[in-house]
Amino acid sequence: MKSKLMNMLEARKGEIVQIRRHLHENPELSFKEEKTAQYIIDFYKGKDVSIQTNVGNGLGIIVTIEGGKPGKTIGLRADFDALPITEEAEVPFRSKNEGVMHACGHDGHTAYLLVLADCINELKDSLSGTIKIIHQHAEETPPGGAKSMMESGALDELDAVFGIHLFPSHPAGVVGYRGGYSMAGRTYFKLAIKGVGGHGSSPHMANDAIVAGAHFVTAVQTVISRRLNPFDMGVVTIGSFDGKGSFNVIKDRIEIEGDVRYMTAETQQLIDKEIHRIVKGIETEFDVQCELTYVPDYPPLYNDPELTEFVKNSLESMKDKEIKKVVEFPVFSGSEDFSYYAEKIPGCFFYIGCKPKGVEKAYFNHHPKFDIDEDALLIASKSVAQVVCRFYEWN
Repeated sequence: MKSKLMNMLEARKGEIVQIRRHLHENPELSFKEEKTAQYIIDFYKGKDVSIQTNVGNGLGIIVTIEGGKPGKTIGLRADFDALPITEEAEVPFRSKNEGVMHACGHDGHTAYLLVLADCINELKDSLSGTIKIIHQHAEETPPGGAKSMMESGALDELDAVFGIHLFPSHPAGVVGYRGGYSMAGRTYFKLAIKGVGGHGSSPHMANDAIVAGAHFVTAVQTVISRRLNPFDMGVVTIGSFDGKGSFNVIKDRIEIEGDVRYMTAETQQLIDKEIHRIVKGIETEFDVQCELTYVPDYPPLYNDPELTEFVKNSLESMKDKEIKKVVEFPVFSGSEDFSYYAEKIPGCFFYIGCKPKGVEKAYFNHHPKFDIDEDALLIASKSVAQVVCRFYEWN
């Protein structure tokens, strides 16, 4: 089966690229991916598969491929939403939707998985098990799509789940892996501080919300520098301080927004506790009212160590001319809602290099000039195909 599958994928490389370019030209934001979801559904029409639509809190799609023989059930996941970014990449298939761009490679994720799923389906009589293709909506915008797709119960029977991400940190031909905690968890927060407004000439008659907010910005940095073990990873970022007003008016209300990153649940709990403690202290110290919204978005991504070692060994044994290196990637402080699958199911989320040819330092994901080497799409499909085939041999 493996040899046939690889040959089929190589023969359909142009189709994978064509699908990616179509999706790239027609990006849609999280929870609004109606046309993209319909495109995916239409791709499977007339094929001998089972399709579930509108899974979870949006437009999630699960396609089930039943093998010809009984065996374990695995999931393959790709996301399909885009970002609120105006594209600046000089490509002939630029976004047609102003202010929306596939700047994170989800178009490529979907393209490779569509064709891979179709090829597997053609060979399913040789498959000893079941594969669920997870086309996931809304990875970019909390609460995301993964959590609700897991909560739907449609994936309860999975024995393992796999996913990939395109990263231009490495050239096409490099595949990366990381066992254990691999990507950071993330929490969003918003702090509204209400004081008493007044005239700049009479601060004693007011209660300045900006001063209280400025103290919070300074104090919250000590959570990382003075409360967190230096060997643990944590980041607190203030991304917005909304205190605009007149130069001679003491503001009565301001809003601060930011996010927190962490690599373990224990670090998450520590930072959570300390930020709430600081907010209570500010209320007392400055005699203001604080309203804190504190919402954990995505947990840290934990790659099952045994499954990751299996993926590494599977990829190293390929001897494929396109896959030149299999390397351990460093821990990445970005977040991924694939973590919701891996919380409940043994999972491995690995990485596909896609740095454009002839570029020394590529624009990273989420940049308006983000672009990929499209050779990485075939590498993604063959890498996941190898993992699938070896998994059923392994089990």
